[in-house]
Amino acid sequence: MVKRKLGLPKRKKKVSRVREKVGAAPGTVSYLGTKEKSESLVFITTYDANTVETEEHKHFEDIVKYQKDPRTSWINVIGITDVGFIEELGQGFALNNLVLEDTVDTDQRPKIDEYEGYIFGVFKMLYLNENEEIVPEHMAMVLMENSVLVFQEVKDDVFNGVRNRINAKSGRIRSRGADYLFFALLDAIIDNYFLVLEHINHRIEILEDEVYADPKPEVAHQIQQLKKEVLKIRRWIFPVKELVSRLIDSDSPLIKHDTKLFLRDALDHSLEINETLQIYREMSMSLMEMYMSNMSNKMNEVMKVLTIMASIFIPLTFIVGVYGMNFEHMPELQYRYGYFVVWVVMILLFIGMMVYFKRKNWL
Repeated sequence: MVKRKLGLPKRKKKVSRVREKVGAAPGTVSYLGTKEKSESLVFITTYDANTVETEEHKHFEDIVKYQKDPRTSWINVIGITDVGFIEELGQGFALNNLVLEDTVDTDQRPKIDEYEGYIFGVFKMLYLNENEEIVPEHMAMVLMENSVLVFQEVKDDVFNGVRNRINAKSGRIRSRGADYLFFALLDAIIDNYFLVLEHINHRIEILEDEVYADPKPEVAHQIQQLKKEVLKIRRWIFPVKELVSRLIDSDSPLIKHDTKLFLRDALDHSLEINETLQIYREMSMSLMEMYMSNMSNKMNEVMKVLTIMASIFIPLTFIVGVYGMNFEHMPELQYRYGYFVVWVVMILLFIGMMVYFKRKNWL
């Protein structure tokens, strides 16, 4: 006899990107992500108090020369799948290979590292797409003396406000250096976290209403998906508070004292975001408990109705069972109105039990 193994159906094993990294030497620049390989685009915005220029460059030599420009330069590299170009650019700016490795590793946790001559940071940029879905984007920033080098996966980002302020000469950004530009970009990332959290709050409110109104199995699946999403977002957002704090405490001459005052405001926002995220995490976890509780209450209501029906029909079944026996010496069987009497007794019994259950608030 052939034995069959019972159990859950096999799930497809996910291809682990970690395995590509295991065993590689530290500083090995290898793209770990899901994007198709494409050519990197480089947009450079150079400005001072009086002028602003934005150009697209493809040649390596044209990009590297901006680090010697006395004006502030925002070097925006879009696309990190072209590892050869990233390595070439890193050599031109004298970046450590460990920096380049983290730049193209989309699984890298947010971090801040200080090197001689520059500060390197990895962050997760979160925004909502057209379908109101949360899109995470890996990005890295390098703060140098007169320039900020930004690496991002795709062209979509949250920096339009910064671009508009530079082009419109509004605010203090045009009169300050690269450290303030670094802060402005980081602040734009942090501010957009509020929009993402607002979206999560809206989803939690909708799920709460559905759990109370009509808890279906589909709602449980949505709650589970929300829990996973909140945990992912927490993993990306939670370290930012510590990173901003490190920038404030840094002794690097690249960050001026005036900029640290603005970083303290970003720290306050980070603290608020972390507290809100912690609340949403607890709310998302309690949603499943609410769902299970409501499902249990719903089941109890069904069981109560069935119990009441059984309680009503048990005595009626007893009466019918007694008078359904075919014994010869049963005097009631010979009574002319016995059938009607039995019906009257059963109806009165039914009405009496219904009144009793009503008084007990069981109905």
